[in-house]
Amino acid sequence: MEKEVAIEIKNLTKIYKLYDRNRDRIKEALHLSKNIHFKEHYALNDVSMNVYTGETVGIIGTNGSGKSTILKIITGVLNPTWGDVIIHGRISALLELGAGFNMEYTGIENIYLNGTMIGFTEQEIDEKQQDILDFADIGEFINQKVKTYSSGMFVRLAFAVAINIDPEILIVDEALSVGDVFFQNKCYRKFEEFKKQGKTILFVSHDLSSISKYCDKVVLLEKGNKIGEGEPREIIDMYKKVLVGQLDQQLDTHKSERISPSGKGDKWKDKMQLNPNKDEYGSGLAEFEDYCAYDKGGEITNTIIKGEEFTVKLKIRFFEAIQDPIFAVSFKNMQGTEITGTNTMFEKLTTGTPGPGDVMIATFTQKMSLQGGEYLVSLGCVGYRDGNFTVYHRLYDVFNLTVISDKNTTGFYDMDSIVTVRKEEKDD
Repeated sequence: MEKEVAIEIKNLTKIYKLYDRNRDRIKEALHLSKNIHFKEHYALNDVSMNVYTGETVGIIGTNGSGKSTILKIITGVLNPTWGDVIIHGRISALLELGAGFNMEYTGIENIYLNGTMIGFTEQEIDEKQQDILDFADIGEFINQKVKTYSSGMFVRLAFAVAINIDPEILIVDEALSVGDVFFQNKCYRKFEEFKKQGKTILFVSHDLSSISKYCDKVVLLEKGNKIGEGEPREIIDMYKKVLVGQLDQQLDTHKSERISPSGKGDKWKDKMQLNPNKDEYGSGLAEFEDYCAYDKGGEITNTIIKGEEFTVKLKIRFFEAIQDPIFAVSFKNMQGTEITGTNTMFEKLTTGTPGPGDVMIATFTQKMSLQGGEYLVSLGCVGYRDGNFTVYHRLYDVFNLTVISDKNTTGFYDMDSIVTVRKEEKDD
């Protein structure tokens, strides 16, 4: 049986004119001069794709790749320069939450205002009202003017209005992480409910764990071009290469541009996304000359799949003889809490006595058991010199690791439990 198409996108292109001076923009608008200088910026360049009924399709890409632009064209917020978008079904869009709210209206009044804008009758909104109120859960504030709301209450109501309208197609742009952790959980449960009902979902997010977990198919955009489409794991691997400039692929653009490398040189760290604001100090007797993380396939990357093996690799140059230097790696979450770490002393590994000019290479290989999310990696080379603890070189928060997970448990790490459930027998 042939699949029904929910969204058809054909040769979609969006061009912006970039002017060197604002007055040139005004002159062109008023037709005051024929010699106006501007550059053309392709926010989208000849993008085609189909989203089939019942599919959950993710769109990923770096900032400026065209993700939000394509959603705004699909929902009618923007007009394309050329190309076609054909929609088969009623859309509800979670783009800029609360964009259609009137700050002088009460919450109830805004529910009806937004519902009417989407195309619902007053009777249809009446039927949805209680579901919206229950989902937003802001109590008596629903009868107060929206301008008196906290930012948290505002996004809760805006999300509740958008998500509880019964669409055939749901468009989501980075909108599932609003409010506190309990409201986020409610949002994701609603998202899963939509999937079970067989609704069509088009989903843009930087959260690769959510993309991996929810999407049937993923589209990768870069500089306005579609450069990949396929299974989530395959396209996420492509995206990892784009992030570090390793995707050697000719882009089919009007200028035949290539993705340019993010770093030059032959060092491992040149292929990593590094923190420009890292903190470092030390005695100068040793120095981290190079470092990186790589996945189980040996690819240098800032992105690791939860449950898979990965390695942090260090290269340390010594300027004086040092007995039994200790090499260390540790992980923090984005709030600065140190989650875990180890070093060669904890692992009962003797490192010898490297002399001036010697270079040591240390590798830390382990299974990724941290929950999906963002982490910062710190490196250390320390030891005891003349009986005193000495920091030879320490790099705090030198690079990040993004952990992609389709199953998160409670807390910082996964206990990797094996769970069984069975019915009790009479003779147990």
